[in-house]
Amino acid sequence: MSTFVIPTREQLVRQVSAIAPVLRANTAWSTENRRLHPDSVEALRDAGVFRMRIPLRYGGYESDAQTMVAVAEEIAKADGSAAWVVASSWVAGWGVGLYPDEVQDEVFAEAGTGLCATIGAGTATAVPVPGGVLVNGSWPFISGALSSTWQQVAAIFLDPDGQPYPVMGPVPVSELEIVDDWHTGGLRGTGSVTTTAKDLFIPQERILPAPMVLGGQSVSKLNADSPMYRAPLIVVGAASTVGVAVGMGKAVRDLFFERLPGRKITYTEYPSQSEAPVTHLRVAEAVMKIDEAEFHATRLAAQLDAKCASAEPWEMAERGRSRADEGSAVRLTREAVEILASSSGGSAAYTKVPVQQIANDLQTFGLHAMMNPDVNAETYGRILCGLEPNTYYI
Repeated sequence: MSTFVIPTREQLVRQVSAIAPVLRANTAWSTENRRLHPDSVEALRDAGVFRMRIPLRYGGYESDAQTMVAVAEEIAKADGSAAWVVASSWVAGWGVGLYPDEVQDEVFAEAGTGLCATIGAGTATAVPVPGGVLVNGSWPFISGALSSTWQQVAAIFLDPDGQPYPVMGPVPVSELEIVDDWHTGGLRGTGSVTTTAKDLFIPQERILPAPMVLGGQSVSKLNADSPMYRAPLIVVGAASTVGVAVGMGKAVRDLFFERLPGRKITYTEYPSQSEAPVTHLRVAEAVMKIDEAEFHATRLAAQLDAKCASAEPWEMAERGRSRADEGSAVRLTREAVEILASSSGGSAAYTKVPVQQIANDLQTFGLHAMMNPDVNAETYGRILCGLEPNTYYI
């Protein structure tokens, strides 16, 4: 009889470290083709990372938030696009665990295969029909759609007996049209295409009001005692993705120091860049910013794990700080990478040196509405000042 063993945080990080050469070798292909290389997807699947936020009964690991941060960092050190696709699948897969158990049986039939694409909040509408709803519309920025079998979609339900309201539900990617529009300057390998639905029928059991999903209100009976589901989606999303930013910052840090020995500062008398005081000042500043970003990522994850373990209700200030922590981590890593990139010399402009590519990836990462440092800080500041947040994404 075989025994299912859940890998520890350290084991998962080691498994990712072992496949890092595969991810790095395929980064150029993924960037050129605007999707993850199939070998990268397979390597990530074999490393078990797509199982981390899937319920135990489907072969998942139900990994905690601190493990997500550690694993996301390790993946991002090799390939930021790969890390983003994995993190997005964690959020979407976790969200499916809020649905009725029979829906989970359908979606998780192939657990661990990277089957859930990112949640899409597009411009779709849903109208009631016998047995469910009929959906029309599209969803941009669907990361991982080209390697997934399911996607979480959102739509405005046009209630004939009341006010319209948002709903969400998982649908097979095979029932959606893929629009090849992911032409960007960063995170090109994520393949974050637009998906479109035309008269798509979704059974009623696969539909939940969006506020329920955002609030982490589960209707699952079998997941009722799982600590993983004792949190709002936005906090879960922040903890799932913050490690991606920190990992990319660490990748540029490591690359800078790998290239430092023997480098000179052109048009100066310094025999090596490492002897110049300006280098000392800049690298110290950059490394400290990355350390500070890791503090925010670690604090965010630790709070999520503690609240899930205790089952205590989430205060609004705690929700707001989770967004502020992620925003701060993004701001600090972007600042650190800008310092290191500008100190890397003209040779760093070559595509064979990935400094600029990682900087572009991190810049694109920070454009996401949930990662924006200023928006997240404002949201937290409103709460600290006794005001209601001007968003329900909290």
